[in-house]
Amino acid sequence: MALFEPLFQALNGSGGRYVVVGGMATVLHGHARLTADVNIIVEFERPGLTRILNALTNLGLRPRPPVSAMDFADPVCRAAWIRDKGMRVFSFWDPKNPMRELDVFVEHPMDFEDLWSRSVLVDIGGTDARIASIQDLIALKRLAGRPQDLQDIQALEGIVKRHGKP
Repeated sequence: MALFEPLFQALNGSGGRYVVVGGMATVLHGHARLTADVNIIVEFERPGLTRILNALTNLGLRPRPPVSAMDFADPVCRAAWIRDKGMRVFSFWDPKNPMRELDVFVEHPMDFEDLWSRSVLVDIGGTDARIASIQDLIALKRLAGRPQDLQDIQALEGIVKRHGKP
């Protein structure tokens, strides 16, 4: 988790709103499995989005596509990426530590306000990470439907069963 702690500190300090989803959220809910990156859904409203993008670039993260990180803040750019390239996530990486990768959804797969309101803060040692609720995470993984997502759903449902509530 130490690899991603500075990332969460930067996101938390930005003042923008984000929710961790994907494999990292599954791990933070208590299912031990390997994951290579962090996936987040961010609020698209400015100035919070701009602050998040500035925090990521100040941390040293760079976009994988050959564009400016600030292009992500432009809804017209995001729509073109979705329409013309089939893009689902905008990827960042850290050239000084290539193991640190971040994928940001280019469109909301569910209502952001609902996702945010049900999200939970998890202590990861030196900072907190805001993660999707188990039920929202299961819904997102059902939408993705990849083999790893189906395995994660089983694990998350097992966590719910063991704890008696979502």
